[in-house]
Amino acid sequence: MRPEQTRSRHARAAYWRGLRDCVPFIIIIVPYSMLFGVVARDAGLNLLEAMSMSVIVIAGASQFTAVALMQEHAPVFIVLLAALAVNARMAMYSAALQPHVGRAPIRLRAIMAYLMVDQAFALSIREYDDHPEMRLREKLAYYFGVITPACGAWYAFTFLGAVLGRAVPPELSLHFAVPVCFIALVAPMMKSLPHVVAAFVSILSAVLFADLPYNAALVVAALLAMIAGARCEVWLARRRVMA
Repeated sequence: MRPEQTRSRHARAAYWRGLRDCVPFIIIIVPYSMLFGVVARDAGLNLLEAMSMSVIVIAGASQFTAVALMQEHAPVFIVLLAALAVNARMAMYSAALQPHVGRAPIRLRAIMAYLMVDQAFALSIREYDDHPEMRLREKLAYYFGVITPACGAWYAFTFLGAVLGRAVPPELSLHFAVPVCFIALVAPMMKSLPHVVAAFVSILSAVLFADLPYNAALVVAALLAMIAGARCEVWLARRRVMA
């Protein structure tokens, strides 16, 4: 078999492996995306506006935050700031993936950035760390394999939720999808002290500042958690140098 055929075969295998690894998360994405469609319609958005928000942003947590603030008639600046704060983790995701896919063509990196979701990062970074022998082509294929079911389900079931609107009975309690999804993604990544410190500070800050208007506690908690995690990294680095 020619080298090019071998590389193509490995890339296809990586793509299907990424798709397979993401399938279990569909259990969470389906109710989560449907819930956003319902909430968006309840907030007064029409079908086009709800779908445009999902297609353009593709970030459930920040979309829920923005819709909730719009319902409270918060200023546009507060809505944007809160949404950006919730999505700040995407910048950290990108920085962590850069050593693995930074040599990819800029058009592919732009598409990857646009389609960046929690599942894509969590699964990809784990795969790359577990298999350091993977070539760039295989890493890209795995990433796109992951986002195929994730983003496809997000679009489809947001549309379904928006169409159904208030027809979804409240006793279904779809709100469980939000914390469950983040626990499933974040818990396995708590592998170092800075991660644990950042998580603890974010939780504590969110509780302490819960009474701030316009859900500003999210912004404060995110900033304090990033500072605490960074300071912990610096402290550990100094200890290693002094040891």
